[in-house]
Amino acid sequence: MSYSRAMNGQKLEISAAAAASIGLLALASAMGIGRFSLTPILPLMQQDAGLSLTVGGWLATSNYIGYLLGALACIALTPRPALAIRWGLVSVGLTTLAMGFADRPPLWLALRFLAGIASAFVLVGTSAWAMPILRHHGKEGWSGHVFSGVGIGIVFAGLFGLAAGIDAWSSRVTWIVLGAVSVLLAALVWRPLGIETGPSTQANAPGTRALPRPAIIAAFCYGAFGFGYIIPATFLPALAKGYIDDPAMFGLVWPVFGAAAALSTFASGWLGRGLAPRQVWTRAKWVLAFGVLAPAVVVNVATLLFSAICVGGTFVVITMAGLQEALRLGGTPAPLAVGVMTAAFGTGQIGGPLTVSLLGRSEHAFALASFIAVFGLVAGNCVLLYFGGSSGKPAPG
Repeated sequence: MSYSRAMNGQKLEISAAAAASIGLLALASAMGIGRFSLTPILPLMQQDAGLSLTVGGWLATSNYIGYLLGALACIALTPRPALAIRWGLVSVGLTTLAMGFADRPPLWLALRFLAGIASAFVLVGTSAWAMPILRHHGKEGWSGHVFSGVGIGIVFAGLFGLAAGIDAWSSRVTWIVLGAVSVLLAALVWRPLGIETGPSTQANAPGTRALPRPAIIAAFCYGAFGFGYIIPATFLPALAKGYIDDPAMFGLVWPVFGAAAALSTFASGWLGRGLAPRQVWTRAKWVLAFGVLAPAVVVNVATLLFSAICVGGTFVVITMAGLQEALRLGGTPAPLAVGVMTAAFGTGQIGGPLTVSLLGRSEHAFALASFIAVFGLVAGNCVLLYFGGSSGKPAPG
């Protein structure tokens, strides 16, 4: 990682490349492991711990409730971004590590809840820390590099879960190794996050203005997006396991999902050139809706992979565009604007696995929940298009 020394010879300044790299690693750990590691490990827990899809849904819901509360805490406390990233990453690593030593659902629920809180702090902190640095260096377009960490983390966790399934590793060992990797990543970025970066990256005081109406509408639509994408993002590998016997095949779904997420952040810079964040958001959301719908209509290898590509290939792009739109509309300090959107997103995504759990006795629980999700995505897009205010300026290239 590279740093440049300021003109006074005393203060170090983090370069755009270093900020993007640190942000990438932070989101890879917080989101790929802290948020989504349950998804590739769920089939292993079903096999060696007798975990049902219903209990798996409650574990996912617990993590998402923690994520919501973490986002709300960021709104209330507006912590220093670097501090939020540091301790959030440490917490993600320790709670993931502890999953391998816990043997009861109540402990699993508590640990996934704490991991959700920690991952929200990292996302809000990383967005509020990295984006001003990139803007300072005239590299706003590099935000895609930062958010590619989400997809890269998912790819890593998915490939690791695939390897664990093929080699017949236990879910305990898988949790422990992923937790150790996350702790190592926290140690790797700890020191550079401690470098004073100037007032542009410090947490601002809580905003005194209320959010304008378009920003509130955008936040509600962002919540609908959270509900819509989370069902396949939580249950695709488990659904694949129920229809495909070969672990090398059903385990492939999640790495494909993550690869699509990682590549999408770079492709969006090209495909979305000249488009405002609002336009990128709505167009990607139509693709997402088709990805959610496909396995609800028919389940086979083709629809599962299609869903993985469509959902994985859009959810990080929508996340990134939504946060950019929040900063444009809100007129508030970065941690507050990002925190409000993250809280809305967290509220929406709690409903996905919870809906599957509540419908768990039905043979068509996944399909029914997916149809509800598609309706929410379409309705949210319509509201965003017609009632959410102007689309604003094109995103920086």
